[in-house]
Amino acid sequence: MAIVRVDPFREIAAIHDRMNRLFGNAYVRDEDTSFRGSWVPAVDIFETENHDLVVRAELPGMNREDIEVNVENSTLVLKGEKKFDAEVKEENYRRIERTYGTVHRSFTLPSTVDTSKVSAEFKNGVLTVRLPFREEAKPRTIAIDVA
Repeated sequence: MAIVRVDPFREIAAIHDRMNRLFGNAYVRDEDTSFRGSWVPAVDIFETENHDLVVRAELPGMNREDIEVNVENSTLVLKGEKKFDAEVKEENYRRIERTYGTVHRSFTLPSTVDTSKVSAEFKNGVLTVRLPFREEAKPRTIAIDVA
């Protein structure tokens, strides 16, 4: 006899999915092109083995000239604008699902970050900001003297 695992949330998720399919398109018009304004890009933040803090932001469809990176008062600020494609007339669109408009994200930096050595790189639609720690904040090994 096989063991059957019971997941009480599976039924709730199935009902949620059915309700989304039932009502999901009731309030969305295909010709509605007003989905512009602010948007929030996905961001990963991690620490490297070299003790740098790294922020990676997905900014697809943007150019390097459209992005601004600032460090102000221990705050990392990412700004930019993803412009609507002017090659296609707005009335020719049948559906618009990609997001356009201004981007603004800010992150409070720990006091261990050396803000004078911040660097940024933009490649393949991903912005990578490296924030190295101050030398005094990096871990160091202490030699033990034998008496």
